[in-house]
Amino acid sequence: MGENLVIVESPAKAKTIGKFLGEGFTVKSSFGHIRDLASNTLSVDLEKGYEPNYVVSDDKKKVVSELKALAKKSSTVWLASDEDREGEAIAWHLSEALKLDPEKTKRIVFHEITKEAIDNAVKSPRDIDMDLVMAQQARRVLDRIVGFQLSPLLWKKVRPKLSAGRVQSVAVRLIVEREREILAFIAKSQYKIEGLFHPEGTKQSIKVKAEVAERFEGETEALSVLESCKDAVFRIISVEEKDAKRSPSPPFTTSTLQQEASRKLGFSLNQTMRVAQSLYESGFITYMRTDSVNLSKLALVTAKQVISELYGKEYSKTRQYATKSKGAQEAHEAIRPTYINNIEIDGTPQEKRLYNLIWKRTVASQMADASILRTEIEIGAEGVAARFAATADRVKFDGFLKVYSESTDDEQEESDAPFSLPELKAGQKMDAVSISATEKFTQKPPRYSEASLVKKLEELGIGRPSTYAPTISTIMQRGYVTKDNRPGTERVCKIATLEKGEITKRTIVEKWGAEKGRLFPEDIGILVNDFLVENFDSVVNFGFTAKVEEQFDIVAQGKLKWNKLIDEFYKPFSKRVEETLQESRPKNAERELGTDPASGKRVIVRLGRFGPLAQIGESDDPEKRFVSLAKGQLLETITLEEALQLFALPRRVGEIKDEEVIASSGRFGPYIKYKGKFISLPKEFSPYTVTIEEAAAIIEESDKKEQQKLIKSFEKEGIEILNGRFGPYIKKGKKNYKIPKGKDPASMDLESILKIIEETPEKPAKKR
Repeated sequence: MGENLVIVESPAKAKTIGKFLGEGFTVKSSFGHIRDLASNTLSVDLEKGYEPNYVVSDDKKKVVSELKALAKKSSTVWLASDEDREGEAIAWHLSEALKLDPEKTKRIVFHEITKEAIDNAVKSPRDIDMDLVMAQQARRVLDRIVGFQLSPLLWKKVRPKLSAGRVQSVAVRLIVEREREILAFIAKSQYKIEGLFHPEGTKQSIKVKAEVAERFEGETEALSVLESCKDAVFRIISVEEKDAKRSPSPPFTTSTLQQEASRKLGFSLNQTMRVAQSLYESGFITYMRTDSVNLSKLALVTAKQVISELYGKEYSKTRQYATKSKGAQEAHEAIRPTYINNIEIDGTPQEKRLYNLIWKRTVASQMADASILRTEIEIGAEGVAARFAATADRVKFDGFLKVYSESTDDEQEESDAPFSLPELKAGQKMDAVSISATEKFTQKPPRYSEASLVKKLEELGIGRPSTYAPTISTIMQRGYVTKDNRPGTERVCKIATLEKGEITKRTIVEKWGAEKGRLFPEDIGILVNDFLVENFDSVVNFGFTAKVEEQFDIVAQGKLKWNKLIDEFYKPFSKRVEETLQESRPKNAERELGTDPASGKRVIVRLGRFGPLAQIGESDDPEKRFVSLAKGQLLETITLEEALQLFALPRRVGEIKDEEVIASSGRFGPYIKYKGKFISLPKEFSPYTVTIEEAAAIIEESDKKEQQKLIKSFEKEGIEILNGRFGPYIKKGKKNYKIPKGKDPASMDLESILKIIEETPEKPAKKR
């Protein structure tokens, strides 16, 4: 046993650090927190300064026992948990639970797992920072009080088994309020006028696309502009060239990494943090929970060297950035590769992709500005009030754009990619090839994605780097919010085009409102949000939540006692809980829509045990009927017609060969049932409208696929050889068997198949 015991949070981190420390050091993992508030009680003494009651959880008792035994045999115990508040709290809990001797206990921190960083940390140990520990404790205690006081209230006033949280409830409020903005939004029609011009004296193939900046309210107004252009002679009024610069974005913080990984790689927040944690613990990147955009001097020097070698000295420009986010607290560096000269790493495909993103962003942040020549031209004609403008950018020097360009959350209808303009001069004649007036509609506010919600929370100063991913994950797990794709709907747009002196009109059908990976509130989330806003506006208030975060920061600086912060919050909050318990009426999640024309009974929508549903008849009516609401339907907005349509399923479509065909919708979406088989309906068909002819074609296509799937069959023995997703395989009953390489499935006989089945070992039953 070594003389030194080093305790870290994770086994992966222990493995990497162990390589650097070598002999004389034993590195062990605590597997995260070893103590926490007991889960079945409040575990906070409200009478004695809000003192928390920490317990070692059952699953950590063995770890604590082993670490205790190792600590007794060691001359020095090094607590090497992460350097943020959570890490500091883990170090303190370890010292308390293991009853470590302060004389032989040392706290070390590092923001990257490299030999240099570990060696420097060992040379300069410190004591546990109790101010940071108390800031973490304040957050934990406050969140426990809010959860334990509000959750029982929700059980009584809304429905059982609900829960509330300080930051989570604010996130739900943002999503619900955005949904109501969208529902209240009325799209407004406007006309956009664009022209395609050919510069006189140039090749016929050269065209310049320009548009009128003004938007026109109605078709009449837009057509009058086209009429004025009929016999007009267009010329270039002005040509203006400007030099512009674009500067790179700063290196990644936790939130900007989450946002960019979502946009560029399609990663969820949890996925990003999981992969980043793995990269950090393997020694590839610096610590991944940080508000800072600073880079160390060594990183700046290395980046300059790498950029000069890869792209040339003119591409290098050393920069240091200032942190702008509210309440940025951690003294870390930004997220960067530990060794910037490592362009690639060995790892999983996800690790490689995220590392590549971090490397590019870090290197680009230390590169020269991009130099751009912007050309702006204005085209007009006598008798035409509207002026056409065209803008084109030409990159003179690409600078940081050679490596990286930041994405945005904005979804634009058309590409803003710059195009090149030919050599043009003022007074030059421009022949109008065509001029179009196209109907456009104003865009509704976009729903939040995980990335844009993180951005909004950060702007409001709510939460911290370590809280964003678990916050959004929690509200989805609770069923308050769902992450979903919506296909959008079609609408008709008018287009009028002036070409060769004639105006022609036509219509086009455009798809709008399609959304991918967006956050939608569920009925229960809306109900809980409305109850909390009505009764606890101060708790789910954006300003209050941000102020609490600032107070945690003051506790971390040692300028405020943690239990004083809790006391200031708890007294008025507790009083409000009591008042709400007495005064507030239960929140009834029921809405009457009207009367069913067929039966004359009342139609309502309400929250049932398994989710939102529509009901025909009263609750005590033995003949009442009910059906679950469809995906995307809300109690707040569903109409009587939409609710009645739900009762049309299951629907008899007709008969094929004397067998009934039924259309319905289930857990996995719409389907048709035929001869006991369930066949999924393709996206373009609806179970409410699919015809018997369409159903027959779908069934025929399904049968063809089934036939192509079957290679060989032994009906008597109940054995089939099938084509699967990963190649041919043997199926007997509910069990599948792999076909050895080199065997031709089509020529296999029954004897060889039975031999494979017999020799395949039984798989152990999966633990539930």
